[in-house]
Amino acid sequence: MSQSPDSRSLLSASSQLNLMEVESIDDKEFDIPQVDTPPTLESILSQMEEEEDPFVLEDTCLLNTDNMDAQSYDTSSLASSDSGDPAHLKRKRRTLDQNAAVHGSVLRLSLLKGISAQIVAAADKVDAGLPTAIAMSGVIAVGTSHGLALVFDTNQALRLCLGNKTTGAEFGAVSALSINHDCSRLLCGFAKGQITMWDLANGKLLRTITDAHPPGTAILHVKFTDDPTLAVCNDSGGSVFELTFRRVMGMRSCDSRCLFSGSKGEVCCIEPLRTPPDFRDHPITCYSLLAMASLTKILIIGLKPSLNVWMTLPYTKSDPSSVPQLAWQFVPVQKTVNPMLAFCKGDSVHFLLVKKEETGTIHVIKQRQLQLSCDIINLNWINSCSLVLLDSHEKLHVVDRPTQDVLETLDLEQVQLVYNSRHFKSLATGGNVSQALALVGEKACYQSLSSYAGQIVCLGTKSAHIMSLRNWKERLDCLLKQEHFTEALSLAWSFHEGTAKAVVGLHGDSQRRKAVISDKMVEILLHFTEYAVKKCPEQGKLQVMEQHFQEMVPVLVDYCLLLQKADLLFNQLYSRLVENMVAKGVFLESLESYIVANRLGHITTPVMKDLLAHYHDNNMMDSLERCIVHLDVTSLDIQQVVQVCWNNQLYDAVIYIFNRGMNDYITPMEKLFSVIGPRVREGQSLTGDDVVMGNKLLVYISCCLAGRAYPIGDIPEDLVVQVKYQVFEFLIRLHSGDSSQKEEVFPFIHTLLHFDTREFLNVLAMTFDDVQNDKQALEYQQRIVDILLQVMVDNPDFTPSQVGGLFTFLARQLAKPNNTLFVNRNLFDQVLEFLCCPDDDSRHTERQQVLLELLQVGGVVQFNEERLFTLAEKAKFYQICEFLYEQKHLYDRIVDCYLQDPLRKAEIFSYIHNLMSMPGYSSEEKLKVKEKVLQHMQELASLDPGKLADLVVWHFTEEVQTIISELQDDSLLFQFLRCLLESQEGSQSVSRLPLESELYELLLDLMCRFEPQELLKFLHTSQHYRLEEAIQITEKYHCNEAKAYLLEKKGDIPGAFAGLLQTLKERLDVLAAEMSGGIGGGVDGQDEEEADGEFTLTTVKSSLNQIILFCHRNCQNLDQEQRKDLWFPLLDTMMASQKEVMGLSDKHISDGLKEMTLKVLNCMSSFISLPAIIQQILQDPVYGRGKLAEIQGLILGMLDTFTYEQTLLETTTNLLNHDLHWSLAHLRSAVTRGLHPRQDCCNICLQHYKRKQDTSEEIIVFSCGHLYHLQCLQQKDCGWGVASEPQQPWRCYKCSSSHGGRGGACTEPNRSRSASLAQTQFSSGHQEKGAEIHRKKVVAVATLDVQQELSWDHLRGLYRGPSRLSILSEVSHGQSSEKTGFLLPVQPESFHLKLAPPPLFEE
Repeated sequence: MSQSPDSRSLLSASSQLNLMEVESIDDKEFDIPQVDTPPTLESILSQMEEEEDPFVLEDTCLLNTDNMDAQSYDTSSLASSDSGDPAHLKRKRRTLDQNAAVHGSVLRLSLLKGISAQIVAAADKVDAGLPTAIAMSGVIAVGTSHGLALVFDTNQALRLCLGNKTTGAEFGAVSALSINHDCSRLLCGFAKGQITMWDLANGKLLRTITDAHPPGTAILHVKFTDDPTLAVCNDSGGSVFELTFRRVMGMRSCDSRCLFSGSKGEVCCIEPLRTPPDFRDHPITCYSLLAMASLTKILIIGLKPSLNVWMTLPYTKSDPSSVPQLAWQFVPVQKTVNPMLAFCKGDSVHFLLVKKEETGTIHVIKQRQLQLSCDIINLNWINSCSLVLLDSHEKLHVVDRPTQDVLETLDLEQVQLVYNSRHFKSLATGGNVSQALALVGEKACYQSLSSYAGQIVCLGTKSAHIMSLRNWKERLDCLLKQEHFTEALSLAWSFHEGTAKAVVGLHGDSQRRKAVISDKMVEILLHFTEYAVKKCPEQGKLQVMEQHFQEMVPVLVDYCLLLQKADLLFNQLYSRLVENMVAKGVFLESLESYIVANRLGHITTPVMKDLLAHYHDNNMMDSLERCIVHLDVTSLDIQQVVQVCWNNQLYDAVIYIFNRGMNDYITPMEKLFSVIGPRVREGQSLTGDDVVMGNKLLVYISCCLAGRAYPIGDIPEDLVVQVKYQVFEFLIRLHSGDSSQKEEVFPFIHTLLHFDTREFLNVLAMTFDDVQNDKQALEYQQRIVDILLQVMVDNPDFTPSQVGGLFTFLARQLAKPNNTLFVNRNLFDQVLEFLCCPDDDSRHTERQQVLLELLQVGGVVQFNEERLFTLAEKAKFYQICEFLYEQKHLYDRIVDCYLQDPLRKAEIFSYIHNLMSMPGYSSEEKLKVKEKVLQHMQELASLDPGKLADLVVWHFTEEVQTIISELQDDSLLFQFLRCLLESQEGSQSVSRLPLESELYELLLDLMCRFEPQELLKFLHTSQHYRLEEAIQITEKYHCNEAKAYLLEKKGDIPGAFAGLLQTLKERLDVLAAEMSGGIGGGVDGQDEEEADGEFTLTTVKSSLNQIILFCHRNCQNLDQEQRKDLWFPLLDTMMASQKEVMGLSDKHISDGLKEMTLKVLNCMSSFISLPAIIQQILQDPVYGRGKLAEIQGLILGMLDTFTYEQTLLETTTNLLNHDLHWSLAHLRSAVTRGLHPRQDCCNICLQHYKRKQDTSEEIIVFSCGHLYHLQCLQQKDCGWGVASEPQQPWRCYKCSSSHGGRGGACTEPNRSRSASLAQTQFSSGHQEKGAEIHRKKVVAVATLDVQQELSWDHLRGLYRGPSRLSILSEVSHGQSSEKTGFLLPVQPESFHLKLAPPPLFEE
């Protein structure tokens, strides 16, 4: 965008220079010479005391500016509180370094010393007050708190001081400033609402406007438009007004028109579109666009030719204290330049592109928004791509709009920014503003920053600063001054590639710009090299020096190669680095990565010599080899390099040099064969290096035959065929060059076959695929095949796998449609005899696999099938048999193959399942397979009964009975049946088994014999057996517990109980026998008997618990006598067992039995009355004739239980009664509370509630204080129910109506319960003086307002929860789900109720 030639514009070259060069400004130049006339206010502001030195601000934030950058503050500028902290300085600098690595210092922040000095002098000498507003155009204007406006020119000299203290006292502080486009007029807005216009040519007051907007509001913004006769202003009432200036007959006037009323939403920011000089002819200028930001939305309106609203856009949700911001800029988009509006509120910046359509309408297009993590309080464009944002922490962010990158962040805390909060709160007029606007005003600084033509001026309490983008050289110089060479090079390269952001000062076409930047980068590289050498630590560890150069030297190499300056790298930079041995080594080692990446292909001879010596001396031979194979051969001393490589076994490098340097492809093979050949032929074990060398040789041969260069690249096209023939000739040589008498014929093929037969044949196979149209190559191909057969057939040195691999290779070659090879077919029969030799058990699997591969080639290899089958059976090659049966479709014979093959037996189930499931097999074939499987069921079941069961479920459901009859072993039958029925239980898609119940009963019978411990689990989970048959089976095998479960399931409770009781008695008898038998034994026998007794006691406890659970399950459905028939025999059994062990000495067993007896008593007390239990105990012969002490424990235990239950019942009753009383009392107090109406008239008809003295009329009073006639409410239909209902719940018309101030809160459905709960309706007589007979009914309805409803809901939430009765029930019954229905036998002392009175409700 070209700049205006206007001499008063800050963009002229001279003005920019004067504003930017801060140190060139001398304070003495602001002295004004003495004149005869009395001094003016301007002269008083500008003169200095004679005894004073040149003016220096004594402010902490400005003291250290001379120690900083000569033209600007450091980008890591500090707050005044941190200026003396070295650690803080270091932290800031480190933060800068991280940012500078990408963008450097983008923004120049400079102190305007002249203007800053005048601001301080004006405050001190003429009481101008503190600065409040600033505006910049061709001049800079600063407003003060005492109503003055100071105008400065581009040299920072004070030109005008507008206003005086008298008008300042009348109008208040300057709250807004605006300069028109030709710098001839200045508008000043004041805190008390006045607006003045000044002539900047002579300082004359042209207008004083006092009636442009409502009185009592401050001017927040006043802005000129492109039309010098048109301006807009915004006041603290949130309204926007258009000001039209007229001059008729020499009289100046101003017309005001309201554009936006603050009653519809307060506007706190306005921004007219100001067109730069270059775009004055843009078609959109005729609309005079104005952007306005209210607290809730953005508006774009056109003032001309008539008022028109072009767009309204509401904000997204944001912090109410966020400050709306607006800024216009002309931006090039898609080869056209149009205005773009940036607006933000909070942490996101939105962009709106404004276009004029051909139809004459304005089209607004929303662009991609920018999201930041800070609260933005000011926004300005600095050019068409970059914005400067100020956040609430006074951090300045430079942002690139197209990429949304934050280029730089500066701290503006030292500026001590001026805020406009007083004007937004309108303190000068009494503070009559809304809370929302006052909240926004806390962070408002609209008048403290002003942008114009790529510069932003910033106003502090005692200073003024200016910001602009640094040019590209200045950004690099800033980094170089800080010795950040790496970051400077990175930034310069981004300039070179055109990826840098906010670039200023680069002109011309792309090639010219790159040339200029390239020269600058060469200069930086030379400086960087000198710096790296000079800053190297002279003393210390070698690792420190290496680390120093490793951080710098690779950077030098990288940028030299990026600039394609190899001569600079090897001549100037290397000659300087070679002076330091450590730097030289790091340089040579850093070349490797660039050589391998093919970024550096040619190295000068001296450097190559040093490279060889350094890598050799430091044993970096692998790295040297990687470098050599990527370098241009012409730069190498071939003789020296080959010698070094061969001595150090760098075979890749040797091959590369011979191939590329001498076009010799055979010598490398001869040299490699001379190393590996003798070891392979002599049968020596190969080392790892030998294996690597052999593999390299195979790959090299493959590459040569395929036309590829080794290790990288391609063979030149004119040499491809020649190299291929040379390699063939080499391979078929009869003898090597240095052959001995012991050497076999064709030594090279011999060696490769012995090294790796399969890979060598693969190499040949790939080669044979590529020589179909080459007659000479086909001859070589036939010759090699003949040699292979001659070498390998009948040679005991080769294994069956190697021979088989050869014939497989030959079979595949012969199978090709365009095959030209000839092979004697008798050789294949010879190989067959060799592979199927039954006397050789070695390599059995390997030989079978080779023969299988040979057969799978198909077509070409034709064997006699009968003979092949006979040989395969003798050799036990079952896979070969399977292959042959597969071809003949004899699938049933394949089943025999699997069963006979020990390695593949387990796979037979998958084979059968796949064959029976997959299509493609005939029903006859499947039937034969099924018959074969049925014949081998016993063998399959012993192999894996689970898999056999799955197979039966899917394919043999009809033959289940046959299969069961085939299985003779009961144990095997049991395992098979269990797997079969378990899979049947879990399967949903298969058909049901025939005679299913009989199968389950057979399994039940077998389970009683083999795994009786799993019987109960099986009965619980399965439902397919018949009950009577199952009972008979369990009775047959005396499985009492299982029988009891079945009887209980049948409904025979006494029978089931008898079975369980019998089991308990048997176990008690065993326990008694063990106790009596262990009395007379020795010590060892006694210990053994104790262990047995402990185990038996555990089984007794288990059996007893089972009976107790049984009784609990069934007592619910029995009468009292039937319950006694269950519990009393159990109690008698336990008492009888105590009698048997009473005389024995084992106290542990005796105590255990007593504990179990007590448990029975406690559990039965829930179902049998206590007197009946005590009578039963006393009738027992054990206790009936004894002393009371013997039954004391039992009776005391029952009494404790009774006491505990009685206490629990009384406490629960008291708590419930107390809660009920408390709830009813508070409900009554809420209902009967009196109501006090706010006024004595109806809120609907506005008449006195007693309209006629002699009539009785119902009155309704609500808890909100509003009073209504019943008839008025009925007419307004304010009832919730039907009108005829006597207890109709009413609602307050004024509170619930949309006409009132409470927006229908009482009509919400979720509030109905709260409102009706608190409503009260009553009738009472109201008696006026002198009217005792006539009474008027008054009905008072207590309703809740919004706050009361919220409080009531909160109170209900506090008391919401389970009742105390449910809590106590959980305590008594919740510990075990198995003990539901009876009281737990817990000790009373271990249970404590934590009781507390209910909370008191404040009246």
